[in-house]
Amino acid sequence: MNTSKIAEQISALRKSKGLTQNELGERVGVTFQAVSKWERGETLPDITVLPDLARVLETSIDNILLGGEKQLEYKGKITVSDMKAGLDCLKEMGEHLGKENLIYRSAVEGINTKINTDIERAFQDEYAFEAFVAEAVIQNLIQGMYVDISDVKNSFRHERFKNIVVDFCERYGLK
Repeated sequence: MNTSKIAEQISALRKSKGLTQNELGERVGVTFQAVSKWERGETLPDITVLPDLARVLETSIDNILLGGEKQLEYKGKITVSDMKAGLDCLKEMGEHLGKENLIYRSAVEGINTKINTDIERAFQDEYAFEAFVAEAVIQNLIQGMYVDISDVKNSFRHERFKNIVVDFCERYGLK
């Protein structure tokens, strides 16, 4: 926990509600000196006070303790090998259904149109295939999924794609 950020957050929330330190203290059952110490980062609110503090400041306990920073919530976890397997399934669809099958053609044309590419080329070119794997990982991150960054570092053969995905992970707060 970053006590200085928590202190800044309590102070900012109190001021945004137009409350003095004394008024906030009265509403949550502490002295104005306690509120002052919170806002200077000398102490943190007692755990028993946090629910009342959040209620009075019209926020969540997480918002107070995270210093106003948004906590990332992930919808689920993916792996690089799952992304590769998914793309392999598309390739196999063409092999099983036939490359001229309407279902396969529609899937390929949809992908090619949406991202201005030729996915069938990637089925023949390992470098291009890995570019699609990187894109699949990134698209899942954008949708709120989580990937273990060590999985990324260990799964890509080409440094270029490894670095692109690692940079993206770091921008999304993954370490």
